[in-house]
Amino acid sequence: MSTPRFTVGLTGGIGSGKSAAAARFRHHGVNVVDADWAARVVVEPGRPALVAIAEHFGPSVIQADGSLDRAALRKLVFDNPAERRWLEQLTHPLIREEIVTSLAASAQTHSAPYAILESPLLIESGQSELVQRICVVDLPEAMQLARASARDANTLEQIRKIMAAQLSREARCAMADDILDNSGSLESLNAQVDALHAKYVQLASQS
Repeated sequence: MSTPRFTVGLTGGIGSGKSAAAARFRHHGVNVVDADWAARVVVEPGRPALVAIAEHFGPSVIQADGSLDRAALRKLVFDNPAERRWLEQLTHPLIREEIVTSLAASAQTHSAPYAILESPLLIESGQSELVQRICVVDLPEAMQLARASARDANTLEQIRKIMAAQLSREARCAMADDILDNSGSLESLNAQVDALHAKYVQLASQS
C-alpha cells in the first residue's frame, strides 16, 4: 500500500492539546489520521476485538446497545497493569492496521504533501515506526492535569493513572524532532503550528 511521502506523528500526554494542534494542521488542508478514531473502530459491535473483550472482562464492559462501555473498561485496565497489557496486545496490532489503511487512503485522496498521525501512544505503541518525524505537544504536568480534569469526566486520580501509563514528559520530549509549547494561548499554539506546517511542506518536497 502506498503512503504519503512524508508523515508526521503528533503526540502528547492527556490534556496536552493534541486536538487543538491537529485542528490547526487541518486548517492548512493537511489530512489528520486520528489513532483514537482507529481505536474506536476496532472495538465496534460485530468486530472480533469486542467479542474477545467481552469474553475476557465479562458483560459489565458492554452497554445495553451492544457497544463497548469505554469508561468501565478504562477503569478496569488502569487499575490493573496486567489487564492493560492484555488489552494492548489485542488492540494495538488492529489499530495499526486501521492507521496504515487510512494513511494509504490519504495519499490517494488528499493533495497536501504530508499527513499527520495524531496519537497519544505514538511512541509507546510503536506507531512511531509509521512516521518520518515526531512532533510533541508539551506543557508542564500541573497544567496538563488541570486541563484534562476541566475537560474530562475523569477524576484527578484517574487522570494521574493515565499519565503514569504514558511516557514521562522528559522521555517524550527526548524523542521529539519538534516541540509545540502549549503552555500559553491558543493563538501562540496556532502560530507555532503555522511555522511547522511551512517547515513540513519543505521537508516533504525534499523527501
